[in-house]
Parts: sequence; C-alpha cells; structure tokens
Amino acid sequence: MKKTSLHFLWKDRSAPDRYPAAVSLHGHTLHSWENLRFLNSFKLPLPLIPAVLRVAGWQHRRATGRDMALARVLWTPPLAPDEAYRLEARQISNLGLQPIVSLTDHDDIESGLALRRTPVAPAAPVSFEWTVPFGPTFFHLGVHNLPAAQARAVFADLRDYTARPEPNRLRDLLEILAAHEDLLIVLNHPLWDEADIGARAHRQTLAALLSGYGRWIHAIELNGLRSWDENNEALELARAWQLPAISGGDRHGLEPNANLNLTHAASFAGFVAEIRRERLSATLFMPQYRETLGMRWFETVKDIVRCHPQAQRPRWVDRFFYECEDGVTRPIAELWPNEGPALLRSVFAMLRLSESHSLRAALRWTVPDPAEMLP
Repeated sequence: MKKTSLHFLWKDRSAPDRYPAAVSLHGHTLHSWENLRFLNSFKLPLPLIPAVLRVAGWQHRRATGRDMALARVLWTPPLAPDEAYRLEARQISNLGLQPIVSLTDHDDIESGLALRRTPVAPAAPVSFEWTVPFGPTFFHLGVHNLPAAQARAVFADLRDYTARPEPNRLRDLLEILAAHEDLLIVLNHPLWDEADIGARAHRQTLAALLSGYGRWIHAIELNGLRSWDENNEALELARAWQLPAISGGDRHGLEPNANLNLTHAASFAGFVAEIRRERLSATLFMPQYRETLGMRWFETVKDIVRCHPQAQRPRWVDRFFYECEDGVTRPIAELWPNEGPALLRSVFAMLRLSESHSLRAALRWTVPDPAEMLP
C-alpha cells in the first residue's frame, strides 16, 4: 500500500501532468444485463423514482393480476461498446493523456471482442465483471485482459461456475486466470452487500473470500458510484490485505467514470505490470465524484429511460425486459407498445422536468448523507 496514492482533481489540477496516460476501468455497455434491485436503496429526497415504480407496478398488476418484482425487471445500459469507449477515452484525452479503456459488462465479453474488430480500439482488452457465488452471497470480480485467442473458452468455464458454483473449483479457476501475466483480477465494490445478507454477515464472508482466495486477487476497487465512506473502508481493506487500491468507475449511463488510474504505462499490459508486480497505483477522482451520490444515480436513471435516437436500442422499452411468470424474458416493447401506458409516459415527462437549472441546483445543494463527505 505504500505505493498507492490518491489524487482529487478539484484539489490538484496538476496531478495528471506527471503521467503520460490514464486507465478507465469498469464501465458497462448494452451487453450488460442489470436489474432494478438497486432502486430499493435509492436515496434522493425527490418522489419521482418511487412514483415511477408505483405506476409500473400498478400497470403490471392491472395487466397480469400479479405483483411486479424488481429482480425480474431487467435492463441494459444505452451505450454500444464503441460509444462507451469513446466516452471514456474523451474524458482522458481532455486531461491531455493517452486513454486506455477496459469495459467490463456483467458476465459478458462481447464488448471487448467487438471493439477489437473495429478501428476504434483494435487492441482493446477483453474484460468482464464476473459474478462469483460465494457462501450466502456473491461477489463481483473485474477480470481484465483475457488472452484474446482463448477468451471465449476461458469465459465459458467462468460462466459455468457462476451457474453451477463448486467452491473447490474456484481456486483452480483463479489460479488459471492469474497464470496469465497480463491479466488483472480486481475485487469490485467489496463492501457492497448486494445480496442483502446484512453488513456483519457480508464482512465475514468477504474475509473468508480473501483468506481463501486473496492470493489470486491483484487489487481492491475504489468504486466511482459508491460513497466515500464505503471507499475509505475499501482502502483500509486493501491496506489490511496488502493489496493495491485501484479505480473503477462502474459507469452505466452517460456520465464518464468518476475515477481513473494514472499510469506511466503505454499499454494495458504495462498497466497490469504496474499493479501486479510493482503494486503501484495512482487513483484520480474526477470532479463528478463531488456531486451527491443520489443526484448522480438520479442522472443515471434518466439516462436509462430517455430516448437515444442514434443508439442500437433507442427507446427505453427497447432496453427493458421482464422475466415473466411463464419463465420467458420478454422486451417491454412487446408487452407495452407505444413506449408504455400514458400514465407512465407522464411520469417520465416529470423526470425530464428535472433538467431545469433551478431544480437541479436545489437537488445539488441538498444536504448529502455524511457517508458521502469527501476528505
């Protein structure tokens, strides 16, 4: 940890000047399948998000006679791989640095493979966010830079573990991954209790993961969409386990990652060497991280439901899906033509009202949760 450093661009504008490049890690594209469980913990003193859920639930009960389960509502982020890459690269280029970008969709490697077939990023790392069931919960590992020629075969084994976890097999899989010197394994948002098993049980299970498998984990993530209080605890976790702390923006919408890694490397493989061998990490928090977390998630929700005319899936009903009671996952466009019922469209129109400068200013100056206060 002695070689891990934190930089805040709003405090030190010259921090990037000491490096030739920056790395953007952990961004999502339309290849990621998400659900709406995160809205259960949504914190913003504005009733629009609960209103959207109430209206959608009412419409679902009216159509099916059953309650709508948030875990069954699936969606994909709006950006295609090339669009996501350009968004992240542009932020880095605006700092005067060479961009290095690793996109990590949930349990899917298509974004990296797609980029490698284009002139946009023919050397893009093939990476993904691996869901690892573990005891009563699950963790997410950022697996960056799979060997391109073997990527599909290796990924198939990892996906099979997610579907049919066997604790004894996890050690073998991690050992195989770590044997590739240019591959990076990051424990993403380690303190986030996504399975909702309780903070104490989550931390006990996290300790068991690191005790049994920490030798194959190369870094602990400081997440750009988690509170500073949680990231500070992740920093202490990294110190305790003598691992580098590394950036991970976790972008799902149109806001570029709120943190980056500054690097002296000219390639992703060179960056991996800094982290794995030199244990050298310099994390730069961008100005958007200063925004209250609730406001930033609110902006992400708006990105999710707004129309993107140039996107592969332009309307929100093209990007939302529902796991129906008969076991079939259907697009909302099939269930709700014309972009949903009129009442729901009205609620989305209310969301767009938040674009007004005065309302945004009022929300921005809402007193934040103390857990979000920065150093």
